[in-house]
Amino acid sequence: MKLNKGDLVTRLSYNRDLLFRISEIRSTVVELVGEDMRLLADAPIEDLVLVSEEERTKMLQKAKEVEESSYHLFRQDAKLLKQRGEYEVTSGYASDINFFELRGRVLHIDGDSLYLKKCTALYEKLGVPVYGVHLHEKEMPEQIGSLIEIVQPDIIVVTGHDAYLKSRGNKDDMRSYRHTKYFAECVRIARSYTWHRDDLVIFAGACQSHFETLIKAGANFASSPERVNIHALDPVYIASRISLTSFMDRIHLTEILRNTITGERGLGGIETKGVMRRGMPLKEGYNRIYRE
Repeated sequence: MKLNKGDLVTRLSYNRDLLFRISEIRSTVVELVGEDMRLLADAPIEDLVLVSEEERTKMLQKAKEVEESSYHLFRQDAKLLKQRGEYEVTSGYASDINFFELRGRVLHIDGDSLYLKKCTALYEKLGVPVYGVHLHEKEMPEQIGSLIEIVQPDIIVVTGHDAYLKSRGNKDDMRSYRHTKYFAECVRIARSYTWHRDDLVIFAGACQSHFETLIKAGANFASSPERVNIHALDPVYIASRISLTSFMDRIHLTEILRNTITGERGLGGIETKGVMRRGMPLKEGYNRIYRE
């Protein structure tokens, strides 16, 4: 079987449960990245099965259905959130009063260029201002400081690929994780700009990342409490909910996790305020990009 970089494959040893993309081929070992899950893995060539075009179509369609379901749930909750906010702002005023929204700006740093493309498309679909950057996980700590100064974000997402490797040690040993230490270092650097967790909201982590380390480093939200895989779009749903929530309101943890694809086994966080601010009046010619 001839394998090439970029091919889609599954693993026999895991009952072909996940769809992977080949990122590197090193002799008899192949480096894989999850097509939908933020997982980085190695596998011997003999353990891989090349996915047929028909099988690929079915698997991608199933993944799309999951994503669409989560998107519609998010939109429903966002609509209710918006209606509640409009009522509070216009209470006691004329019913036709107009106001604008300054939604939180997201700096999204991603270790996977294809994931970044999918994520930025979803941010734009949800009406969330985003500045996306693709960097290898090892390079993120070196670049995040200058990016924060340039972008001046309200929300930072630091994600990419990660994995817990049993062969390297137990689950409490940072050496057992591919990239958790780089994510944690990024969080510490970001927190040096402001320690207050409502002034700068941070999501950090990927598949199987060490959740406790990331939260202790200063993240508001992180993966992965149960060391499970998370979906590529999960960080977007968390960051977007914060961006669309007024700074007068607190984020309900159960609601924000419900809007994700993976849920609380793969994602968690602490009590946090939203970052969106409303203003009035809405003048003719004002840039409406932050208002639906």
